[in-house]
Amino acid sequence: MFRPLIIIRRIPNIDFMGLHKIGFALSALLTIGSIVLFLVQGLNYGIDFSGGIIIEARTTQGPADLAAMRAKLDGLGIGQVSLQGFGSADDVLIRVPRQPGDDKAQEKAVETVKAALGDGIDYRRTEVVGPTVGHELVFKGVMATIAALFAIAVYVWFRFEWQFGVGAMLSTLHDTITTIGLFSLLQIEFNLTTLAAILTIAGYSINDTVVIYDRVRETMRKYKTLEFKQLINKSLNETLSRTILTVSTTALAVLSLFFFGGEVLKGFSIAMLWGIVIGTYSSLFIAAPLLYYVRPKGKADRKPVLAAPGAPQSPPMPAGPGSAAPPAGRSPGAP
Repeated sequence: MFRPLIIIRRIPNIDFMGLHKIGFALSALLTIGSIVLFLVQGLNYGIDFSGGIIIEARTTQGPADLAAMRAKLDGLGIGQVSLQGFGSADDVLIRVPRQPGDDKAQEKAVETVKAALGDGIDYRRTEVVGPTVGHELVFKGVMATIAALFAIAVYVWFRFEWQFGVGAMLSTLHDTITTIGLFSLLQIEFNLTTLAAILTIAGYSINDTVVIYDRVRETMRKYKTLEFKQLINKSLNETLSRTILTVSTTALAVLSLFFFGGEVLKGFSIAMLWGIVIGTYSSLFIAAPLLYYVRPKGKADRKPVLAAPGAPQSPPMPAGPGSAAPPAGRSPGAP
């Protein structure tokens, strides 16, 4: 018989809360660095946002020779033309920067490209994205991200308590900002596919966070007097095996896209790989530890009340009639 896969056979005892301040410092550094990179260096916007011309072509005489095609297009004076393969070996995606002027200038650039490449190519799709459309896509993309983050916070708030919503909101915002910072640092093309990856990262991160929060709430009900740091550590350790399994299976799928999906999906794959790592990290070292500072209702740490030095202590209750005296060596209240 097949046995179920168990990554961690025994529940570990890792002190996540002992490391949470280091996690907070690292997260602050990553977030501030990402914002600075975005403001100083910016993003390498694709044609979807900056505007331009997209030509989808297929060679009719065997696999496409991208180097030869790029050599023909480099000296045309229409800006930096990018070519990338996608799908089968004879499919090529040509991206041309937007030309100064009106629609006639864009049509002229398309005809120039077709004339330079010559015969033996079947042009399957030609699309011109104007600057107005690009700016509109940027605005809608930003609004979609903000709406997703707000909806996630509201969902967690209603499912748990508002304190959980604060932790989920901050950890997901952290994942989004650092992903944008990664694209700014590496200058990977930022297009609609990348934006879809960021929204997917937000959903992936909140899924892991909700699982941990659900275990925290369950542990709070089960161990009402347990110190809150120990309670959070216990919840994180109990869900660690599930977290490792989820990360591993998701990473295998994304790695397949990265190596076999071609250039079109490379940006999406890189964003998802980073999102898997940073989303898991934020669930363990941001979302859960934040609960320690914004305590959920009914979870204040209980401290034992000690009598002041020299204060008189109340005498033991006398034994009633018929009650047996305690055995020697035992206190009256001992079992």
